[in-house]
Amino acid sequence: MSAVVALTQQLLGFNTINPPGDEAACMGWLADYLEQAGFTVQRHSFGDRRVNLIATLPGAAGGAPLGFTGHLDTVPLGNAEWQFDPFGTDVRDDRLYGRGSSDMKAAIAAFILACVRHKDAIMAGSGVVLYLTGGEETGCDGARALIASQTLPQPGALIVGEPTANYPVIGHKGALWLRCETRGKTAHGAMPHLGINAIYLAAEALGKIQHFSPGAPHPLMKQPTLNVGRIQGGLNINSVPDRTAFDVDIRTAPNLQHAEIRQRLATTLGETVFITTLVDLPAVLSAAQQRWIQQIFQLCQPLHDEPLTPRIVPYFTDASLLLPALGSPPCVILGPGEPTLAHQTDEYCLLSRLAEAEALYGEIIVQWMTDGA
Repeated sequence: MSAVVALTQQLLGFNTINPPGDEAACMGWLADYLEQAGFTVQRHSFGDRRVNLIATLPGAAGGAPLGFTGHLDTVPLGNAEWQFDPFGTDVRDDRLYGRGSSDMKAAIAAFILACVRHKDAIMAGSGVVLYLTGGEETGCDGARALIASQTLPQPGALIVGEPTANYPVIGHKGALWLRCETRGKTAHGAMPHLGINAIYLAAEALGKIQHFSPGAPHPLMKQPTLNVGRIQGGLNINSVPDRTAFDVDIRTAPNLQHAEIRQRLATTLGETVFITTLVDLPAVLSAAQQRWIQQIFQLCQPLHDEPLTPRIVPYFTDASLLLPALGSPPCVILGPGEPTLAHQTDEYCLLSRLAEAEALYGEIIVQWMTDGA
């Protein structure tokens, strides 16, 4: 078994499902591993058993270090039965199964081992810094707490190891999650004329929201999207409900302002709907022609049959918050996981992609230590 597979399985063996969220044991083990490898490690707590970690391997040459980031929390297993162990013991053919294998513990194992294997080049160059977070799956809670608590070391470029099948991605959509609440007046279910039904008010609002456009399309990110993903109202069948809430997931692009979208939606829904922001994460987009981005494309091209073109992904990452805090360096989303398997039952990462990623990250590290951005 290769070292990168073994490290991935070690990380998969920790239950870091979020919610409820518990990265403490996994981060503790990983901190010890990194310290033994020569990294300087700083742990950051943002709640009961909630942990972030910053690991640095300084270089002697000066200049900005190369940054890597990844999250250790995973989504729940879901209701469907798994055919394979969700905690990483099962390998079948070219597949390593486990919750978080594609999203995104395999990538973390790959870039850590790439750093360890190229430690001499890193220490002779400008160094690396790893930003390992918890709480990403519920809206980048760990990254937000980390940024609020301290000044972070600033890299010259950042690699986000989210699942892209080793295809270099230059950005992702923003996320604006809103809770819309209607408030009525309760009454006995046999005398509904004495109350105001909040479910009916919500139904009227939902009819309007189906025809609401978040804004104009973006040349690369295309049309913004809107989805009502959850609704809850009423306490019992024989009462008029006085509260109903539905949650809206809007995915946006850099040409759209979240405050403006929220204001237009509030105007559309009217005074009977009260809106609260749950998550507000801006879109991320690096310039495709930036020199380092082009170098990444050149290093990735041998892994793909077709010529590489600028792409984005629809999901959000910690880069939404980290990039502004880090001085907005060029950023690439690049990881061995399969994008279509994130959050799926029997999630897996291809062993071949994992090996490719470790080698690819190594090439990127060596190139950075030689040429920088």
